[in-house]
Amino acid sequence: QVQLVESGGGLVQAGDSLRLSCAASGRTVSLYTMGWFRQAPGKEREFVAVVNLNTGSTNYADFVKGRFTISRDNAANTVHLQMNSLNPEDTAVYYCAARSPYRMRPGYDYWGPGTQVTVSS
Repeated sequence: QVQLVESGGGLVQAGDSLRLSCAASGRTVSLYTMGWFRQAPGKEREFVAVVNLNTGSTNYADFVKGRFTISRDNAANTVHLQMNSLNPEDTAVYYCAARSPYRMRPGYDYWGPGTQVTVSS
């Protein structure tokens, strides 16, 4: 089992920055893929960014390219999401997820409880 805990959310103004963190515990996740997703009120959960902890490769949703950066700290079993130039449309609960390298079907194996990000105009 892997436990994920997000932190770093909060209330900011448009144009501000936030850095979210996701700490993994319970099992070494150095070979896992870690992703960030978000869900705004009344909307479906959507993909934000992902990083392969083994290779370091990353991928982003088009709407965050150039503004958000995902990074890894394998020694600390932690993944960060640096969010710059935030706008009210970024308001959502942000979730961290982990995918085992041995998972054969689409999706993620573990999810954190989420952290609220609210951007005021």
